[in-house]
Amino acid sequence: MNNKIEEFKNSIKGKKIAVLGIGVSNTPLIKYLAEIGVDITAFDKNEKDKLKDVLKCLESYTLKYHFGKDYLKQLKGFDVIFRTPGMRFDLPELEEERRRGAKITSEMEAFFELCPAQIFAVTGSDGKTTTTSLIYTMLKEQGFNCWLGGNIGIPLLSKVEDIKDSDKVVLELSSFQLHTMKSSPEIAAITNISPNHLDVHKSLEEYIEAKQNIFIHQNNSNKLILNYDNETTRRFAQKAKGNTVFFSRLNNIPEGSMIENGFLIYKTNDKTVEIVKPEEILLPGVHNVENYLAAIAVVNEYVSPEVIRKVARTFTGVEHRIELVRELNGVRFYNDSIASSPSRTIAGLNSFNQKLILIAGGKDKGIPYDEIGEPIVDKVKILILIGPTAPRIEQAVKDAIKRTGKGQDLNILHCSSYEEVVKKAHENALEGDIVILSPASTSFDMFKNFEERGNVFKEIVRKLKV
Repeated sequence: MNNKIEEFKNSIKGKKIAVLGIGVSNTPLIKYLAEIGVDITAFDKNEKDKLKDVLKCLESYTLKYHFGKDYLKQLKGFDVIFRTPGMRFDLPELEEERRRGAKITSEMEAFFELCPAQIFAVTGSDGKTTTTSLIYTMLKEQGFNCWLGGNIGIPLLSKVEDIKDSDKVVLELSSFQLHTMKSSPEIAAITNISPNHLDVHKSLEEYIEAKQNIFIHQNNSNKLILNYDNETTRRFAQKAKGNTVFFSRLNNIPEGSMIENGFLIYKTNDKTVEIVKPEEILLPGVHNVENYLAAIAVVNEYVSPEVIRKVARTFTGVEHRIELVRELNGVRFYNDSIASSPSRTIAGLNSFNQKLILIAGGKDKGIPYDEIGEPIVDKVKILILIGPTAPRIEQAVKDAIKRTGKGQDLNILHCSSYEEVVKKAHENALEGDIVILSPASTSFDMFKNFEERGNVFKEIVRKLKV
């Protein structure tokens, strides 16, 4: 066991610990802390009966609980408080405990303090999960012992004692995880920045500041990979302390990863390496070419071009990201439930060279929808809408039709359930059509997360009769 872990365990023994949120990331955290033998109180805004499965997993531990809408009223007198991702760090109850002297942290912040291995981390508004998965797959294929965590994979704090200093840790980090981070990874990548999560962040500026934490605490021996084609990420280079490397799909840049002479290449001062042709990449869409360029810039010192090429030709993608569900009577159904923002849906639409049947809509997270109008007019033949954002998406489309004169024959349908959504798509699809669920909205109006939304969609599609 490394000294940091021993010090951590000694530092929290005898302390009163609060864990806020009994979810995917915090359940292993609770188990890990309980096995150290500390006094733990778990808090969750859900009522007890909604957490039966989770509580069953924890029944062998001696824990105290507070549930329900007023759960934070009992947050008093704790020494260390672990905040769940997505919870505002400046809630009055947290501020009061912080003033009193409590340490406010998170599973990911504690992991950064204790991890003995080199950390590769990715953030961004779009593409971060696929890029993270590509980096992990490339490093693993090269022969490294790798760990995948953060927003995907497993909560790694509970595994920190198994991680060796020769291992590689690959993390996807959200703005919620990054918001209060006081450490940065040795190698950080930012895929892009566009307005997102403005239902939680107070402003776009706050969202951008949170994303910057992935590199703001780096030193001059660390590495930062940035998207040259995105104006916001390009400007981040001015604040970088480490070595900055760009990737670009649209520009020829002096160094970094880019497209040249029909190849994705990596260029340095003295060498240009041709790695893979865009058409060899199994994943569809130009946004996935960008994800590969980002991954290449991250791993070029660790992974051979041959391994990168092999991954490009064989990697089938991540669930819920333009995932082919089935083909029925010549109609292909795709699940792109991860697309919780307009920019993500636009990328999904641009992955195909034909007009699509698009299923969109969900919970509003306070971001503008103006940009989605013209892409829908250009790329969609039938638009099926559901959820609270349906009127906003429809208005953006109608404004685009009025502005451009295109899309007069676009058929817009409204539904109230996913069974109805799939039925309408099936009834209106012709042989050769593509149906894609790409909501441009979060899932929280009807589902607990985008995975559940995608799984429900897939189950209904798979039940369709020939």
